Amino acid sequence: MAACLDGVRVLELARFQAGPRGGMLLGDLGAEVIKIESPGGEETRRMPPLVRGQSVYFSVYNRGKKSVCLDLRNPRGKEIFAALVEKSDIVLENFRPGVMEKMGFGYARLRQLNPGIILISVSGFGQYGPYTERPAFDSLGQAMSGLMALTGQREGKPIATASSVVDRYTALHATIGALAALRHRERTGEGQVVDVCLLDAALTMVEIPTSYYLATGQEGGESGRPPYRAKDGWVVISAASREMTGTLMRIVKGEAAGSEASDAPMAGSTSLDSRRAQVEAWCAERTVDEICATLLTAGVPAAPVRTIPEVAQDPHLWEREMLVKMDDPVAGEMYLPGLTIKFSKTPGRLGPVPTPGQHTEEILSSLLGYDPATLNALRRDGVIA
Repeated sequence: MAACLDGVRVLELARFQAGPRGGMLLGDLGAEVIKIESPGGEETRRMPPLVRGQSVYFSVYNRGKKSVCLDLRNPRGKEIFAALVEKSDIVLENFRPGVMEKMGFGYARLRQLNPGIILISVSGFGQYGPYTERPAFDSLGQAMSGLMALTGQREGKPIATASSVVDRYTALHATIGALAALRHRERTGEGQVVDVCLLDAALTMVEIPTSYYLATGQEGGESGRPPYRAKDGWVVISAASREMTGTLMRIVKGEAAGSEASDAPMAGSTSLDSRRAQVEAWCAERTVDEICATLLTAGVPAAPVRTIPEVAQDPHLWEREMLVKMDDPVAGEMYLPGLTIKFSKTPGRLGPVPTPGQHTEEILSSLLGYDPATLNALRRDGVIA
């Protein structure tokens, strides 16, 4: 069955997470993603954690791709890459701004090779601006956007999230940009540059308090949302509306379901602090299951704070195939994330984790017409691996 992006070819020059995850998402949607690696393979192939010698980090973000090991410092390697650009739709890269130009593959050169090519550039701070030359990883995006300060405000110190949320947000923006650029090219025949970066993506996670500050000169708009301690664990309660807040407080105070005495205005730090203290005391006397059962029955959103082992056993996630077991050429088998977008007519597809250079001969012979003698000469000279 056809997938949404059948026929779309992506050349990925990306390492670590934000860029490769964007390539992974395009592959999930059906695109052919050719990952260009240096001879020996990308460095994240060796990053922990490892399962029987296979990097979980690399596997999660590079499943379903085709691996071509190519020396882009070699003039013949550059010739091969140029030929692949001519037969592709998207080039996805996450080098520092300017590196593609130094390699000889800035957008002007790519456009000469293929007028319809779309260049997706993923970076720390974007292709222009005062910080554009700086290197960056996820934690810098969290720090410079204010997200780290907001996350830790109740603790009195900045706190980074355990996972690289900014990398993941950036990958989503890269994917959305690629899809929009493909639609534009469909109408006009023109390619273009899509510029996404960690700091821009991180700012989308603090847009409400930032907009509020600029309008009022005051901090606020969004506060931390710490969980409540129960007798046997932790629980999150998300009474987001006035009606839900009223229902929650009536339950906590043991009032009749029809009473409106506790349906007080939501504004004001004193009333918020007072309500939180009451809810904390109520939760401390009950188990997580008791809290969730009571509140969910009353229509108040509540959920347990789970550990990773608990998440990994969640039957809901398994039924939705968000966790899948796949054969792996190194580890034997791996458990990897499934497809996050479900289509009724054009389901996406998952593929195995490639070994370094696994598809080099396939791609160069099928797309570029290289014969075995040419491939052997390129391999002997270290141009491909």
